[in-house]
Amino acid sequence: MSTISHLGVVAQTSNRVLSGARRRAADPRRQLAALGPIEQLRAGRLGRRILQLVVGLALYGASIAFMVRAVLGNMPWDVLHQGIARQLPLSLGTIIIVVSVLVLLLWIPLRQPPGLGTIANALLVGVAADAVLVLLDPAQGLPARAGLLAAGVLLNGVASAMYIGAQLGPGPRDGLMTGVARVSGRSLRLVRTTIEVTVIALGWLLGGVVGLGTVLYAVAIGPLTQALLPWFTVELHRRR
Repeated sequence: MSTISHLGVVAQTSNRVLSGARRRAADPRRQLAALGPIEQLRAGRLGRRILQLVVGLALYGASIAFMVRAVLGNMPWDVLHQGIARQLPLSLGTIIIVVSVLVLLLWIPLRQPPGLGTIANALLVGVAADAVLVLLDPAQGLPARAGLLAAGVLLNGVASAMYIGAQLGPGPRDGLMTGVARVSGRSLRLVRTTIEVTVIALGWLLGGVVGLGTVLYAVAIGPLTQALLPWFTVELHRRR
């Protein structure tokens, strides 16, 4: 098959995937529900949702490791995590867990209630990141590093859609952003940008790696997660 034919097949497949995602996104059963922590647990399909949550968080940790090993720039918060890890005798995963707990403390004045997924996120992502970092050697050569970076960003999009679609509560950092936006009355985009620029700057000063990967992640992760989320949003059986 010629290169043009291959591109045609890829384009047709992409169009089918996007069309399917649009149909699922338009289905009201596939919309994210605004539920409190207790309602989330009572909304049905809990076994499926917990399994999806755990797999999603494990993949999220793996995606962090992929980007770290690519050495082309980390996710915004991981620039800070890596910078702190380079100043302390602690692993990157341990720092991720510690920072997650500290961020959760900031939820208290914001009156932001954590869900099961919030606590799981705080504990499991760092463990998964450390486990994959042990198994994965740094990539050698620019093509291999670029491939690892691209795989990390794509995997993070899938992981984000999985744990968000489980509808068991936001991650600590996402909840901080939405909580600050709600209390301050500022737009979520402004709050997110301000927080992420701040953590990138602090992380860079501490020795965290900022680069092409940081920019690529910032540009790609929103559209990527949005496109994948309808495929992973679990339909809930809410009680009337």
